[in-house]
Amino acid sequence: MNREVRGLIVKREDGSEIVNYDNPSFPSYIYDGWVAPHVTWERVPHFHEDLEIVAVKSGNMAYSVNGKTVMLSPGDTIVVNSNQIHYSMCINDEVARYVIFVVHPSIMMSSVEVEMQAVRPIIENKDLSFIRFRKNNEYSEDVFNIMLQLPEIRNDAFQVTRHLFDLWDYLLKSGSRYQMIDENTSFDPRMNLFKSMMYYISESYKDNITLAKIADSAHISKSLCNNLFNQYVGESPINYVMHFRCRKVAEYLRSSPMSLSDIAAITGFNGVSYMSEVFRKYFDSSPSEYRKKWASI
Repeated sequence: MNREVRGLIVKREDGSEIVNYDNPSFPSYIYDGWVAPHVTWERVPHFHEDLEIVAVKSGNMAYSVNGKTVMLSPGDTIVVNSNQIHYSMCINDEVARYVIFVVHPSIMMSSVEVEMQAVRPIIENKDLSFIRFRKNNEYSEDVFNIMLQLPEIRNDAFQVTRHLFDLWDYLLKSGSRYQMIDENTSFDPRMNLFKSMMYYISESYKDNITLAKIADSAHISKSLCNNLFNQYVGESPINYVMHFRCRKVAEYLRSSPMSLSDIAAITGFNGVSYMSEVFRKYFDSSPSEYRKKWASI
């Protein structure tokens, strides 16, 4: 994976994320990573066809999946199902370290029989947004140990495939009787409306975006627009836009020598002063301080 795109979210026309696979010819991304307060990849709502599996090595963290917060401790593993709106979160300003495995389910579809019998019953289950393996649950240690092995074999397609099938076997075995499937989560047909608005913002964040324009992009009322943003990302539509713009500012600060005034102009801010004020709210530092910090990493 290219270092310059780590932590960045690139999207297709439907708003789904384009995963930066380790090998373009094999749809798998494995990374021994971390999340800390105010990094660009924390609290970035996105979705993709791939499964996203995270095993927490140290520290406490959380995942938001379709607006539900899932707490994770060392030894826990979460499997986020295909096409769910999700993002990672820090807890109590802790740094958490984890292994993340983002993989397209097509790897397991070696035959129509396998696809229909073992894969689609999970990825097409609209009421199954995630499965959480708590540290002390049955199979959790086995799942966790498989995840810890993945970074060493990330470039071996055969071994990754073999380990994925082992993980999938535990997913199929676990089932609702072990309370690893969130039975209180049901499919919300309004999710697609929210995805439409996410995509509109990602394409139009440089422009003068208003609440009315965001709501119009999904052909809904401003009231419903507000409700959906609070449900799925816990903030208002306009706050989401500002947060999105600041993440773009952070990307430019990390990857280019552009001046602050130029960055402000291309990210939708009306001047450096206002950009700096809003940026500090989300990243707890000024743009200049942020650039200096990342230049030393």
